[in-house]
Amino acid sequence: MGLLTVDQALCRRDGICAEVCPVGIIEFKDKDAFPTLIDGGDKLCIRCGHCVAVCPHGAMAHIIMKPEECPPVKDDGLLLPEQVEHFLRFRRSIRNYKKKQVDREVLTNLINIARFAPSGHNSQPVRWLVIYEEDEVRKMTGLVVDWMRDLIKEDSPLVAAMHLDRVVSFYDAGLDPICRNAPHIIVAYARKDDRTAQSACNIALTYLELAALSFDLGTCWAGYFNAAASFWPPMQKEMGLPEGNISFGAMMVGYPKFKYQRLPLRNTTSIIWR
Repeated sequence: MGLLTVDQALCRRDGICAEVCPVGIIEFKDKDAFPTLIDGGDKLCIRCGHCVAVCPHGAMAHIIMKPEECPPVKDDGLLLPEQVEHFLRFRRSIRNYKKKQVDREVLTNLINIARFAPSGHNSQPVRWLVIYEEDEVRKMTGLVVDWMRDLIKEDSPLVAAMHLDRVVSFYDAGLDPICRNAPHIIVAYARKDDRTAQSACNIALTYLELAALSFDLGTCWAGYFNAAASFWPPMQKEMGLPEGNISFGAMMVGYPKFKYQRLPLRNTTSIIWR
């Protein structure tokens, strides 16, 4: 079986598949021909599935996905602009959590949604680490504070920039300004030499953050956590990521302790048109 297979009984030779192909590897050799790959197209294909997804006749199959394996788009499942606006404005960064674990199956389903986030050249570099157990989250929170204490000792300029002395004082007072007592931390990681990884992880975590609302979950970007994961060797050792991989972002996850009642305001939009 080749990379692409065309069902000639279904194909209308309308050229849509060739037009949407991101890397331009589908061609029609003449007006009566069916779509085929250009020479060397199998090596250029990024396995995005656009050709399979766009064909209105279900005529195109890819070696890694057939049209019948791809769920159809449901027009009644698409949101109206005002619904999207309300959904996005309703989202809040949650820093107060119930003392309740989230089932592993729920977190797995959440991450499985986030994996559909776009990535450069469809490289899909994002991998996931879930700090699930509460004692593990607390242990890593302590390691973040250790990193902050070391920066304070070394009089690092990051201390003032990130208000680290204040953060440590809160921690010493029995509070958790690092992970906010979230029951779980989800880390997006990838190979450190992958140039697409930072953007891909950021987008995937944003997908995860937005999808979490449908599971009645709250999230918050764990900036202090990820900073320590980037620079503090004891933290990196404890995380135990595969060799050559680093954390590109972390998210607190749990059930919100409070429900927000209104949509707060934001600055007026600033737009430059050219």
